Amino acid sequence: MDKPGNIQLLTPPRVGAPALRELALVFLKLGATAFGGPAAHVAMMEDEVVRRRGWLTHAEFLDLLGATNLIPGPNSTEMAIHIGWHRARWAGLLVAGACFILPAVVIVTALAWAYVRFGSVPAAEGLLYGVKPVIIAVVVQALWRLGRGALKTRTLAAVAAGAALLNLLGVDELVVLFGTGIGMAVARSARRRAGATPLLGLAPVALAPTAGGAAAVAPFGLWPLFLFFLKVGSVLFGSGYVLLAFLRADLVERWGWLTEQQLLDAVAIGQFTPGPLFTTATFIGYVLAGLPGAALATVGIFLPAFAFVALSGPLIPRLRRSAIAGAFLDGVNAAALALMAVVTWQLGRAAVVDLATALLAIASAVILIRYGTNSAWLILGGAAVGLFMTALPE
Repeated sequence: MDKPGNIQLLTPPRVGAPALRELALVFLKLGATAFGGPAAHVAMMEDEVVRRRGWLTHAEFLDLLGATNLIPGPNSTEMAIHIGWHRARWAGLLVAGACFILPAVVIVTALAWAYVRFGSVPAAEGLLYGVKPVIIAVVVQALWRLGRGALKTRTLAAVAAGAALLNLLGVDELVVLFGTGIGMAVARSARRRAGATPLLGLAPVALAPTAGGAAAVAPFGLWPLFLFFLKVGSVLFGSGYVLLAFLRADLVERWGWLTEQQLLDAVAIGQFTPGPLFTTATFIGYVLAGLPGAALATVGIFLPAFAFVALSGPLIPRLRRSAIAGAFLDGVNAAALALMAVVTWQLGRAAVVDLATALLAIASAVILIRYGTNSAWLILGGAAVGLFMTALPE
């Protein structure tokens, strides 16, 4: 049993070929089947590494989830990198992150080749029609399991409800996360009557894309392409819609490298392929400069995630051992689950659009709860059902 304020690894870190091979297989499978955005990806990771393999406890998983929300970059990719670090340290960090990203990069590169050659995005309506309801069931189950561990007091449950309400009212995600964490830390400090305790945290950097002045076409180059995506990966907090704002401001309006339609097609490809949405960069790089452009854009946008996790990962157990910092993490974890619940609600409204999708979501939930079926198989099954349903004559 984990003691409050003290984090203990369920299994010690492992190194060597067997551990790395196991990490590679798990995250290659997740990278090839993780549709639906960060919330769904996190739910599938929780199923694989907590429930099925016991690599992390629920408390450890929640601490990593909270930490990923405090640093820039793609949350689900950073979760994969964190898990790799805990499982096999530096080699695991690289293997888990790379294997989670690789399937999406390969798929997106192939679609980018088809797009450049034929000038259109392959239709994916049927695929998403069947996958989305299944994803809702997967995420709801993960929220239930994680919530029982994170919301262990009435105070934390009330904090999570307040965080969800604030986010629904339009308060920025980072304000909710940091505000909740700092509020919990201050409350803990006041209760302990320990005086003011300095909190060393990560300060959010708000760098809004600039599009002021007249748009001017800038000469394209591989090095500027790499630096642009390196900057985006280093400062981008928030959802895929924030990524779209960054890309549109510079690539379309400021430099004229892409047309509006090309950008929308790139974002669409990132959304209906498995793995991280940041592989939109892979598509854009290929459209602009073929395989070299795809490779440089991909490395540029994902490289900061590896660096941020490498810097912050080793600090998480130390933070948990501090009563004040532990309270901060408890607040961040509660807020992170609240934000995940809000996203799930929004996705659910878009995913369950008729009787067929409602039945698919209910059936998926029953199968998950009753039989404990691997979520990856359910998602593949949902994709097959969706393709079949949309192929039927109207």
